[in-house]
Amino acid sequence: MNIASIKNTLSELFISHFGFVPSKIIQLPGSGSERIYFRISSEKQTVIGAYNANVKENEAFFSFTQTFKELKINVPEIFIISQDQQHYLQSDLGDETLFHSIKKNKNTKEGKSVLCHIKKSLHHLISIQIEGGKHIDFSKCYPRPAFDAQSILWDLNYFKYEFLKLAKVPFDEQALEDDFKTITNYLSETPSDYFMYRDFQSRNIMIKADEPWFIDYQGGRKGPLQYDLASMLYSPKTALNSIQKEALLDFYIKELNEKIEIDPLDFTNRYYGFVLIRILQALGAYGYRGIFEKKSNFISSIPLAIVNLYDLFTDKKFRIALPELEKIVDHLSQSEWSKTIEIPNNKLTLRIVSFSYKNGIPTDPSENGGGFVFDCRGLQNPGRYEEYKSLSGLDDNVIDYLEKYDEVKQFHENVKNLVAISIEEYLKRGFNHLCINFGCTGGQHRSVYNAEKIAQWAANNFPVKVVLIHQEMEKWKRNE
Repeated sequence: MNIASIKNTLSELFISHFGFVPSKIIQLPGSGSERIYFRISSEKQTVIGAYNANVKENEAFFSFTQTFKELKINVPEIFIISQDQQHYLQSDLGDETLFHSIKKNKNTKEGKSVLCHIKKSLHHLISIQIEGGKHIDFSKCYPRPAFDAQSILWDLNYFKYEFLKLAKVPFDEQALEDDFKTITNYLSETPSDYFMYRDFQSRNIMIKADEPWFIDYQGGRKGPLQYDLASMLYSPKTALNSIQKEALLDFYIKELNEKIEIDPLDFTNRYYGFVLIRILQALGAYGYRGIFEKKSNFISSIPLAIVNLYDLFTDKKFRIALPELEKIVDHLSQSEWSKTIEIPNNKLTLRIVSFSYKNGIPTDPSENGGGFVFDCRGLQNPGRYEEYKSLSGLDDNVIDYLEKYDEVKQFHENVKNLVAISIEEYLKRGFNHLCINFGCTGGQHRSVYNAEKIAQWAANNFPVKVVLIHQEMEKWKRNE
């Protein structure tokens, strides 16, 4: 289905329902799903037109929306659905998401109003979960009617295959499977007769007239209360500190206790188990979308997820032993994936990295993408000789060896000439981040030498901040 055809069908739906021709049809930016959205407007009416080829998913959305409207929950109104059930029009809730509000007001006096929006969202979530659990037609759920043991294992394996393996994190497969079984057995005992939103996070909450409105709940199913709460409070996009998370957890439990009777201690213990599941599932998504699909905004979410994982294990937040997962989290906390670069708005940051091609080209943690990757394997290799094998490109003997060769000097000059063009242009245009990567076979000699040389040259010749990272050297330090 091409875009022109989708727009034509949505336009026909608009005319059929409202009785007049739209004046504008503008495609909206895509998100993590395959759905395509348009803002369709005329002088009298503005709506959101949607296209989704997955009819089963659409049927879930239509059914859940009808139920939520009957329960007076703030969700969009569906005006009209095409015969093929792949196109539909819904009410336009505007452009202000809770995520945008958080990002915009994070360090301003409006920050308190953001917390109020989160509290309001949690208040409404309880109604969605409890009343939805009583009235939703769970036979419409797609792809699964309930979040059960199989669903938990899917999330855990998503983390294993889409993050751990793509990020090349070492682990004992059988020991990790044993941990997965422990988690699954523990969490499967949690009461689950509620509607689980499944993706309850700040991008799926619109702020309209100072009230939260809810979208993208078509993946919902029967499940435990704790999962959605964990999704919101531990999302990197919500950007809550530990005190705020604890306060909002207490707020939710008090509100919940007014609706149903719960054991707060048992609820909290299981909640942190679902926090663990949710973070691992999110890391799987960041791995697939970021490492595999090379989308930098997903990669930039990885460090905070690792921090959250590390804090969970350090603070002993849950009551089960997970020895292999604890080893993995400890490794991740010291790895390149845990590092966030603070990029000043008014200064260009050069991220200069030496790496081994055996372990892959480094990813760009900024939103920019691009940059340089220089292959140093065409230069003379000190690593072939016994006297240099235990040394690196930081050692004088290796430096003296490399600088004997004219091609090394020529390589260095060519790199400077290329990089200088970008640095000068980036400075003129106010850009704030540039990646410069040097790779060789082992990431020990040639790449380290060249990264060091370019870092010194850049720092001495341009008004930039230089962040220098030797990936393989840092592994040496951790293993000493």
